[in-house]
Amino acid sequence: MTRRFLLAVAALLLASGGAAEPAFERTEKRADCTHYEAERQPWFGDVHVHTTYSFDAWGQGTRNDPFDAYRFAKGEPIGIQPYAASGAPQRSVRLRRPLDFAMVSDHAEKLGETHLCRTPGSPAYDHFTCIAARRWPALGYALINSLFAAVPPGYLSFCGEDGALCRAAAQGPWRNTQEAAEQHYDRSAACRFTSFVGVEWSGMPDGNNLHRNLVFRNAVVPETIPNYVEDQTPERMRDRLDRDCLDAETGCDVLAIPHNSNVSGGLMFAAARLDGKKLTEEWARQRARLEPLVEITQHKGDSECAVGNAGDELCGFETLQYATMDQMAPQLPRVDPKPGSFVREALADGLALEQKLGANPFAFGIIGSTDNHLGTPGLVNEDQFVGHAAGTVTARLGIPPLPDRIDFNPGGLAVLWAEENSRDALFAAMRRREAYGTSGPRMQVRFFGSFSPAADSCGTEGFVPEGYARGVPMGGELARAAEGSVAPTFSVWALKDPGVEARPGTPLERIQIVKSWAVGGETETKVFDVAGREEPGEVDLASCAPAPGGADDLCTSWQDPEFDPAHPAVYYARVVERPSCRWNQWACNAAGVDCKDRTTIAPGQEACCDPDVPRTIRERAWTSPIWYTP
Repeated sequence: MTRRFLLAVAALLLASGGAAEPAFERTEKRADCTHYEAERQPWFGDVHVHTTYSFDAWGQGTRNDPFDAYRFAKGEPIGIQPYAASGAPQRSVRLRRPLDFAMVSDHAEKLGETHLCRTPGSPAYDHFTCIAARRWPALGYALINSLFAAVPPGYLSFCGEDGALCRAAAQGPWRNTQEAAEQHYDRSAACRFTSFVGVEWSGMPDGNNLHRNLVFRNAVVPETIPNYVEDQTPERMRDRLDRDCLDAETGCDVLAIPHNSNVSGGLMFAAARLDGKKLTEEWARQRARLEPLVEITQHKGDSECAVGNAGDELCGFETLQYATMDQMAPQLPRVDPKPGSFVREALADGLALEQKLGANPFAFGIIGSTDNHLGTPGLVNEDQFVGHAAGTVTARLGIPPLPDRIDFNPGGLAVLWAEENSRDALFAAMRRREAYGTSGPRMQVRFFGSFSPAADSCGTEGFVPEGYARGVPMGGELARAAEGSVAPTFSVWALKDPGVEARPGTPLERIQIVKSWAVGGETETKVFDVAGREEPGEVDLASCAPAPGGADDLCTSWQDPEFDPAHPAVYYARVVERPSCRWNQWACNAAGVDCKDRTTIAPGQEACCDPDVPRTIRERAWTSPIWYTP
């Protein structure tokens, strides 16, 4: 019996609804966690982190490796570029609160090339591209990326025939990645920290971003990692995961998480295969099975919805105005993203595709992460932002006037509802999509859907057990409505991020439920305010005190007033904080910039006083959806 079959059975059980799913299966040897909660608890982490093993991070001065990244995630301080001639870092960073879990996801395609270029005496060390990467990192980065953006992608000449030299060179960093995850994984009953073995498959045909982070459930992983040069379409990548992991009968388990659909040129969620073959039910089921989550936000922009989407003013949050990755170069004109680039759109299109194919390929749960290139997972606080290395090559030479490109941001976090902080428990939460993403804050959010709601239990101990007993949590599928049944009821409860004593969390402003539905192959979307409200009040930009008002928690039960049992629908909750300072305002304040005194504006700090640059944001969380299918 293959693991693929077992996953299909688990998916059927999940769709049936009812009480909380049975406890997860143990696939590894470890102590049972003392801190165990049958009704699950939220764990905060980051599953998209690059270190010096990634060509782009190394070329921009990052020296932290996976071992350093996990130390940082657990709360230790580490140094970052620039480095003095002695090798000492000139800056140090530290999380205010450790993460519960993290994963290093270095680029699979360039592990070998990076290792060869930085190793004196290697066959490639004196190759022009390697010399350029060491001396002129922007040029080296451009040379490497031109190969991987080509169709088809190729190896550098120094890799030898069929890339054998670079494939062999990648094995060392891949082993180190596994060893770092094992060394920092807490297998004791304390369960203080969980590390996952992972890697990024970085497909980018013609500059269209199709990247996926691959998360392995345990220490059993393929000897050869999937990469875009050898598996040149997402379909081939997923076939390899089935062949080399899920069907290999070795105990290997894996899932893939797409990210940055906002710069995919519309290819990430296109209703077409990149290999030109016809869409089938089997294709849709494989994609849904292997890609149960999507990363909705990270430092290269937010991917929830396009600006102006359905009259939703909150769709302007950290949205880049580029269609593809290669259009992000500063000298190029801005281009509006294309259809097929946003998560909300994909969730709606998935309903229509299910009617056509018999399965929904876009049944995504939602998380956030950082795409950090400093080896510093979870460094998301706006006032602590030091950039992500990507886009800040000058950080090799000195501390930049502003931490990063003004249109980038600190990124977000992944939150998983699981019984305990172990690989098996967290991975099971990812697979059943009981997960949500935040833009950085650590608010707690529960979201349940049901056709048989009880009396309003908001704010009581009965909220969670009733949610599981009478319906499904975020990521679940509602059981088919009975003849003449009422509309589904959705219950959502959000607690603000408590923050720390030195930096308290920002109050919550409102909760919204976003609904999409399909009628005859056409889709529609509507946003409902269900708790709290938008209030007047502005941020004090000088002190960065958030806008007044808001609440410490918001809770409500909401019944869809426009429900039609004949039409499939998908619902997710969006929790919005009161306005607060964006990272650039914190940085400009710290630099002493006074827009009324031009002498205080140093070169590179012009954005501090640019009226087109936002100075405040509304941080938020997005839950995984709940689906209704007639």
